Amino acid sequence: MDIKDILEASLFAASEPLSIMELQGLFLLEDRPDKHRVREAINLLQAEYKAKPIELIETASGYRFQVKSKYSSWVARLWEEKPVKYSRALLETLAIIAYQQPATRGEIEEIRGVAVSTNIIRTLEERSWIRVIGHKEVPGRPALYASTKEFLDYFNLQTLGDLPPLSSLLDIDLLPSRDVQLNLGDETPTKRDVKDDEKTPPPEPLTENIQ
Repeated sequence: MDIKDILEASLFAASEPLSIMELQGLFLLEDRPDKHRVREAINLLQAEYKAKPIELIETASGYRFQVKSKYSSWVARLWEEKPVKYSRALLETLAIIAYQQPATRGEIEEIRGVAVSTNIIRTLEERSWIRVIGHKEVPGRPALYASTKEFLDYFNLQTLGDLPPLSSLLDIDLLPSRDVQLNLGDETPTKRDVKDDEKTPPPEPLTENIQ
């Protein structure tokens, strides 16, 4: 049986991205293709699906098939539940962690100029988009947060180097600390000294893209 067909069927059936090593593991040892042959088959599949509504992409964890984003509004109608919405505060917090990691909660608050809700941190951890990777050696030893492979996978990124400039990702005003420089272009940061739940009116939640 053709290697490409086996990889195509397996990638369609998989619920998570599959790495080159995992794809090699589909074959018995005596028939196992080397990495070059697997990548060659994947390149052929990507070329075949280039003009189709489905694409084969590479993420931090491996390869997966997904519907192209321009068809997401139609595909979304297959599910009754509404798309998950995330607040501006959550997206700001996630962006700071992604771009400035590792970061403590205090450092995030210093950059944003507002308190970080415990619910925001909990939500990001429950989605497996961030995790604690250690503790800063200062009084209180606050947790250091960093992004995860699941974060990269969700946003179709292979590495953190694929992140777009922060100023093009979110239209937000941030206050950089003395030790942190954010890529905000010509924006003028302003400090806000109210907590997220005291803002009036609250910002309009943003809807996530369906992958």
